Amino acid sequence: MRKNLYLLLFASLMAGAYANAQAPGATVDVQHYRFAVTLNDADNVINGQATITARFLKPATKLTLDLYRKNAESKGMLVSMLKDNGIPAKFTQDSDKLVINTKAMVGSVHKYVITYQGIPTDGLIISTNKYGHRTFFGDNWATRARYWLPCVDDPADKASVEFLVTAPAKYKVVANGLKVLEKPLPGNKKLTHWSETAKLPTKVMVIGVADFAVANPGSPNGTPVYSYVFPEDKEIGLKNYAVATKILPWFVKRIGAYPYKKLANVQSKTIFGGMENAGAIFYYEKSVNATKGIESLMAHEIAHQWFGDAISEKTWWHVWLSEGFATYMTHLYMEGNYGIDTLKSGLAADRNTVLNFEKKYDAPIVDSTYEGQMIGMLNANAYQKGSWVLHMLRRKIGDDAFWKGVAAYYKQYNGSNANTDDLRKVMEKVSGQDLKQFFTQWLRTAGHPIIKITWDYMAQNKSISLHINQMQEAPYNLPVEIMVDGKLYTVDVKGVSATISIPATSGTPVILADPNVNLLATFDTTNKPLDKGAVIPK
Repeated sequence: MRKNLYLLLFASLMAGAYANAQAPGATVDVQHYRFAVTLNDADNVINGQATITARFLKPATKLTLDLYRKNAESKGMLVSMLKDNGIPAKFTQDSDKLVINTKAMVGSVHKYVITYQGIPTDGLIISTNKYGHRTFFGDNWATRARYWLPCVDDPADKASVEFLVTAPAKYKVVANGLKVLEKPLPGNKKLTHWSETAKLPTKVMVIGVADFAVANPGSPNGTPVYSYVFPEDKEIGLKNYAVATKILPWFVKRIGAYPYKKLANVQSKTIFGGMENAGAIFYYEKSVNATKGIESLMAHEIAHQWFGDAISEKTWWHVWLSEGFATYMTHLYMEGNYGIDTLKSGLAADRNTVLNFEKKYDAPIVDSTYEGQMIGMLNANAYQKGSWVLHMLRRKIGDDAFWKGVAAYYKQYNGSNANTDDLRKVMEKVSGQDLKQFFTQWLRTAGHPIIKITWDYMAQNKSISLHINQMQEAPYNLPVEIMVDGKLYTVDVKGVSATISIPATSGTPVILADPNVNLLATFDTTNKPLDKGAVIPK
């Protein structure tokens, strides 16, 4: 996703045979959601019937689902009836939970049918577009599905999903998966049924309902690509959105097969610049006019189909596995199509963003102590710094091992969940390198290296003694690239400092630090002596 500007835990061996990745202590693994939703133009009330198929991971006498209850402002969802395997069941609702009285054994499968009604406070955005026309757009990230759908609203619980949308006949409906039915109903209404068989987290389950112009600009590698834009933006929107047919095969070739059966790119009312809903990406309204920026935006969201959607983080602490990957994959796509200078300029800009963010919030990328609003996790650590870590990893293990690792990571965790250590283990296997220190210093340590470079000229042998000092509290192990009079040298710094001797023709060499933009650090090449008060780490 681009902003506008729990570990595996099995209750028993039997339950573990079915659960891919659940939050610690989870009672169930949801297998499938079937959401039947009725929309209308008279008001913002939705009528819903959710059928939830769940396998129990441990014995239980109750099941707790996420669902916001109708509040004093008459917004929220009110459950009127609930059945457990066809039998009426007792339930209670509090402000944000639906608690079902049930009796379940380990490994048993229950099908709950929940009938409810209400006005969404969030999650399903019912409003008008920039042309004043009524629209309905799901916008569930991070945990906003619960505002309109009863569910386990956690990325660790993934399930297949169906949407059956009844709406005025004038609207077109897009959702995850493939459209399996569209039929007229009495009263000038229409039923549209979409079904997705791949396992998804609720954050990327979605519907979009509006008056759309729809086109199919191509089907690269057999995957149909569709563009959904408002009719008023048809000419420019369909033209600009068609770039997706160029982006999709580029990623398929390097990562692996596209995880879904279609790719729809949809002009919408999302609060984000782009939202990576699986197989149905939503973009902000004015994206159709972003002729220069639409390619990189689409590359970011399309990359998310593999990273964030097909492979989801086990907990939100590891959201960089979604956003950092999408950010770096965009850089790689742009490098592949427009040259390495595009990559360098993008990384340089991202480095400035990271360093500026660090002044406001100094924390590691994997930030297990974060206690703010979920939206706050969409920050420069997750996006730009996460991207930088992947770039440095690529430089450390080499292009071949990096791409093999990316493909192996996707193959192993497609349809499931992963955390940072899962990625590390895959990359260690393909590269044959121990990456524990690399991952610890860049992902679990706050801050960045501060590199001071000084030198002394040795006239007798026409050389300079080049000194690299790390000025931050804890030293990193890292390679520092330095260009001296046009020749590139790489110094492996494995402690506080390192010194090398380099041929030089004068005492005033031209020194450039990190000329190829390969290290996330700050550099001082003024050749001033170390401050007497400077604290050098031990």
